[in-house]
Amino acid sequence: MSGSRLPMSYMTPGTSSFADFLGAQAPQLLPSRRALPSGDAADLAPHGTTIVAATFSGGVVMAGDRRATMGNIIAQRDIQKVFPADEFSVVGIAGTAGLAVEMVRLFQTELEHYEKIEGMTLSIDGKANRLSALIRANLGLAMQGLAVVPLFAGYDLVADQGRIFSYDVTGGRYEETAFHSVGSGSLFARGSLKKLYREDLDEEGTVTAVIQALYDAADDDSATGGPDLTRRIFPVVHVITPDGGRRMPDEEVAVIADRMLASRMQRPDGPAAPLT
Repeated sequence: MSGSRLPMSYMTPGTSSFADFLGAQAPQLLPSRRALPSGDAADLAPHGTTIVAATFSGGVVMAGDRRATMGNIIAQRDIQKVFPADEFSVVGIAGTAGLAVEMVRLFQTELEHYEKIEGMTLSIDGKANRLSALIRANLGLAMQGLAVVPLFAGYDLVADQGRIFSYDVTGGRYEETAFHSVGSGSLFARGSLKKLYREDLDEEGTVTAVIQALYDAADDDSATGGPDLTRRIFPVVHVITPDGGRRMPDEEVAVIADRMLASRMQRPDGPAAPLT
């Protein structure tokens, strides 16, 4: 066979899973197949936190701060942690940044490959299950401190609503109601959303609530970065509706963040929730 031609395995119809195809044809390219020496490698690579997602009547919002840390060092101030998975879904990364970004790229290819092979898109439950399988394949590296724990959200065109899915390091999949957060600042972000979230919030109100939650997380968690007014670095925010997903322009996010920060000058601990 000429060296310029692809092997027949690339031309033969087969599995609709790109990860399974890659595992059969070039398993050394899968992140989970890489051998590492024994020991804890957690401090050798940048880690990313915090991701927040919340639903509203017209869709779902996901936002992530921009800080990556390596031990007690800020490794990057403007990392992107929220990525579109396809037209109607989005994934946010927490954990080992390099492996997480690679997993997201593999997940994006997995969904695109399925659509080309099957001629249709996966259901949102199918997408959540495929991401679960990719996380489970990373368990060996997770046991050495290189864990990847993403947050997945999307718009369910069948149920006509936004949905959120969280995971653990073993690939366990859990559907969340209303809102959720992952990462080192997640405890503080969820606490903030407990008082700020309402079912009647519109898109702008939901975006404001998740930005408030990220600010509260940064206020108590050193690994989470708040809005950087000097460098004009603000959270990455994605909104998914029945019309598809989009990343909010930084200018729009800056307007909401600036308004939120101005209000914090009067109430540093944020808006008070009604008791009734």
